[in-house]
Amino acid sequence: MDSFSDQAVIAQRVALRGVSKAFGSTQALSGVTLSGRAGSVHAITGENGAGKSTLMKLLAGVHLPDEGEIWLDGQCMRLANPAQARRAGVSTVFQELTVLPNLSVAENLCLGREPARCGVLDRTGIRRAAGAVLERTGIELDPQRPCGNLTIAEQQLLEIAKGLMGEARVFIFDEPTAPLNRAEVDKLEALLARLKASGKLVFYISHRLEEIFRFCDTVSVLKDGQHVTTQPTAGLSEDRLVQLMVGRELQTLFPPRRDSVAGDIALDVKALTVKPNGPAVSFVLRRGEIAGIAGLEGHGQREIVRALAGVEAPSTSDIRCADRRGALRRFDPKQGPAAAVRLGVALMPEDRKSEGLYLDLPIQDNIWLGPLRGVALWRRARRDVQLIRQLAARMHLRSRPTDRVASLSGGNQQKVMLGRWLAAGVQVLLVEQPTRGVDIGAKTEIYSLLRQFAADGGAVLAVSGDLPELIGLCDRILVVRDGAIVADVQAARATEESLLNLALRESAVVDEGSANHLGDLR
Repeated sequence: MDSFSDQAVIAQRVALRGVSKAFGSTQALSGVTLSGRAGSVHAITGENGAGKSTLMKLLAGVHLPDEGEIWLDGQCMRLANPAQARRAGVSTVFQELTVLPNLSVAENLCLGREPARCGVLDRTGIRRAAGAVLERTGIELDPQRPCGNLTIAEQQLLEIAKGLMGEARVFIFDEPTAPLNRAEVDKLEALLARLKASGKLVFYISHRLEEIFRFCDTVSVLKDGQHVTTQPTAGLSEDRLVQLMVGRELQTLFPPRRDSVAGDIALDVKALTVKPNGPAVSFVLRRGEIAGIAGLEGHGQREIVRALAGVEAPSTSDIRCADRRGALRRFDPKQGPAAAVRLGVALMPEDRKSEGLYLDLPIQDNIWLGPLRGVALWRRARRDVQLIRQLAARMHLRSRPTDRVASLSGGNQQKVMLGRWLAAGVQVLLVEQPTRGVDIGAKTEIYSLLRQFAADGGAVLAVSGDLPELIGLCDRILVVRDGAIVADVQAARATEESLLNLALRESAVVDEGSANHLGDLR
């Protein structure tokens, strides 16, 4: 599908003809031609940096193309800004969240299209309009709730609802399920089906193969800013789609588990109570293993990890962490994340842009912030350029050390955050959503880096809403319900159904074989 006749263009809901876009010396898109029909969910996929988001931002009016044309329902359009795109019937939900924390859910939903009476803001009308769109989409959020205390998943749901406020003909969803749990993804699937049935065109940007085949009837693949192919998903296999995306066959997504991961204790957690009068959490994390934490959204997984990292002060705790010589030392999380890092425990947060990285600083400065944690304020902080280069090569970072982190793809940003703690020599990595917003090729590299970290004597504790990721990556999985660990299972024996069953059941049975092999659940 490299070119269209005029009749073909007119017949399509959207047609992009020969569009190109460069940012300085970087050619983001080069002569891309593709189309989308009404009543279709059309996946746009490819590795990070392939040009997916740039292509959709042309349609959304964020950027103007340097060359080429954009057609909507047979009309050639010049979409100079997002407001023009919205008026033309294009609604966009970008991966970068734009929720304003000082406003309520209703105010965020109606921002820019607030109802008024006689020139006065109609607050009742705002709440009514917000409630209607939330009910229509099945999103359970209180319209009057302040957005400053929404979780990442709730913010994403709000972004989706914002995109549906207008009567759009074309919807663009950019990685909408990245922070969503299984129930929320099911609701999104039903919403996509309703949009398709009503004759809308949905462009769905995703790295998740399962979602592409589950939600989408058509898929377009981009690579290095060029259009590779557009095909019906029914005629493709996952292996073939990966080959089209990365230009080679992907042998396996997850690195093999070690035969035996039992090692010395890296983290000994006893009686960790995140909230007053909450359940006490106890478990052991050993060197050489990758352990996961699974559970339904909002059941305390994130709070456990953040308490261990010193980001959130627990109510009570009795925690010991092994130093570099293997001796267990008492650790009080109330001393904060700096104290945790000095003991060798570091957090990779799920929101890398607002919590993990300094986007305006170069790669080398972001990485070297890890070792600086252990340098006294009065000492000169010398940068080890050779170490940074070695880590960049190990992580397959092809950008220059002086490049700003903001210019990197999501996968490379995740690698920079990991590289910071590798440079610092930490012993325990606490990882939230290891590959959120990361393409299939970068996922395999990040999984391999985490496995190598464990093989070198480190220990990893990972939280993810993606159960197949936990099953494939981890050695064992702790299942959490209502803030308590209710099961400890070997990942090799786990299934999505068994983990969900444990997360939902009123009583759960600990996998004794896993506990004996990998550390007692106490």
